[in-house]
Amino acid sequence: MPSQLSLVPPPATRRPAPPALVVVAHGSRDPRALSTVSALLDRVRALRPDLPVHLGHIELNAPLLPDTLAALGDTEAVLVPLLLSRGYHVKRDIPEMAAASRARTHLAAPLGPHPLLVDALQARLTEAGWGGTPHRTSAVVLAAAGSRDPDAKADTARTAHLLAARLGVPVVPAYASAATPTVPTAVRTLLARGRRHIALASYFTAPGRFATECTQKAPWIAAAPLGTHPAMAQLLLHRYEEALTAAAEPALASA
Repeated sequence: MPSQLSLVPPPATRRPAPPALVVVAHGSRDPRALSTVSALLDRVRALRPDLPVHLGHIELNAPLLPDTLAALGDTEAVLVPLLLSRGYHVKRDIPEMAAASRARTHLAAPLGPHPLLVDALQARLTEAGWGGTPHRTSAVVLAAAGSRDPDAKADTARTAHLLAARLGVPVVPAYASAATPTVPTAVRTLLARGRRHIALASYFTAPGRFATECTQKAPWIAAAPLGTHPAMAQLLLHRYEEALTAAAEPALASA
């Protein structure tokens, strides 16, 4: 007769928790920005209930990234910038904050350029009324924050190229600060080409001063910022997984 002990099932093996996802937002004095980013993180949590998701800001809003990392201690985390291109924050600020913390961090790429952003941009334009005018008279200004870093400008230009291919009309990138052309200059350029229906695509992650200023200069319709569009949550998770895969490759190569 089998012993009673042999009937006891072995203890279940607990899977280790995945590395935390830390979404790194810029920060804004506009209260709509924080509420939008918080709602976006809720979308991410709904897609991945198993994943610890945290928020850290570079400036202007709490929690600041150093405080978020300090609360994580020495645990493993992937930092995903809620930024749309390369630039000073991605190249310097975030890596320096990560290096100063005890957390074992992996740095992900910024969100753009990527086709999922084009999905969100197209959807926001459609919501604003895009699609009812002939393509031969239509065009889009892709309004972005702007940066002195040439890589940031190249990333935004790449997104403009992807959006133009999707919509079948010219898309001219323009900037709120630190880079040219400005939105009014881009509008004049398109008008000179015979484009009378010029929409503004808001290449911002959330409402804020720059997004508002650009919208006010739109000659026709203006789309809302990317905000909580489902593609944004998907892209944050994609960059998270991409960074983990990149971090695992050296270990696999040396095994």
